This record gives sequence, structure tokens and C-alpha cells, in this order.
Amino acid sequence: MGMFDAINISSSALAAQRVRMDVIAQNIANANTTRTENGQPYRRKVVVFEERKQSFSDILNQKIGQAQSSSYGGVRVKAILEDPSPFKKVYDPTHPDADQNGYVNYPNVDIVTEMVNMIEASRSYEANVTALNITKSMITRTFEIGK
Repeated sequence: MGMFDAINISSSALAAQRVRMDVIAQNIANANTTRTENGQPYRRKVVVFEERKQSFSDILNQKIGQAQSSSYGGVRVKAILEDPSPFKKVYDPTHPDADQNGYVNYPNVDIVTEMVNMIEASRSYEANVTALNITKSMITRTFEIGK
């Protein structure tokens, strides 16, 4: 494990959590959007994470025998998927998007769920900032030993 691997891992997690926060903000912003470009209500989006594999140079060095140990990759966003759960039906015959029975399809976004996910993403972001700062402090103190 290299000197800056912990910083790279924390930075990958910060970037992944930022994407997650962007998607949550998009879900909250469209919580009442009954018509999108395709004519359907907004469908909630979910971020899927996966372990980030090693970089190309790490794999190449392992194959040619220059690296003995494996480095750690961190996390990355694998995909942003749409939630297939059904839309909420609300009776509102005065709404312009109401069907012939007076029901309107609203997005499958639950504000409470989005707020819980937002708090979780925020806490994860804070934890990674703390890990990054501690790693930075350790590296700085290591350099001070040599003075």
C-alpha cells in the first residue's frame, strides 16, 4: 500500500457520495413532477456503488512482476438506475394530467426516504473527510520526523 492510497480511497468515496447527493437532490426537486419529456411522471433514481478496481498501471506492474502487493481501489458509481416501484395515484380531477377517471400519477418519490438517504450520504461524506484529514496529518507528521 502506497503512501497516498488512503487519500485516493477517501477521495473516491467523496466523489461517489457527491454523485449520490446530486441524485437525491434531483429526486426531491422532482417530487411533484407529473409530466416529463416522455409524458410520464418522474421516476425516482437510485445510485449503485461498486468497488473500484485497481488502476491499469497497478495491474500492469503486477503482471510484469514489479509490484508485490496489491493496491486498494476505493469506490465508484456503477450505475444510476430508475426505481421500478409504481407511481402514486391521487384523485384530482382538476389536474391537467388527470386521466378519464380523475386520477393523477405522481412520482414514486418519498420525501422521508430521500431525507434519510441524504443524511446517510452526508454522514458518509463527513466520515471520509475525517479519514482524509487524519491521513493528511499522519503524512505531515511523518515528514516532520525527518527534519
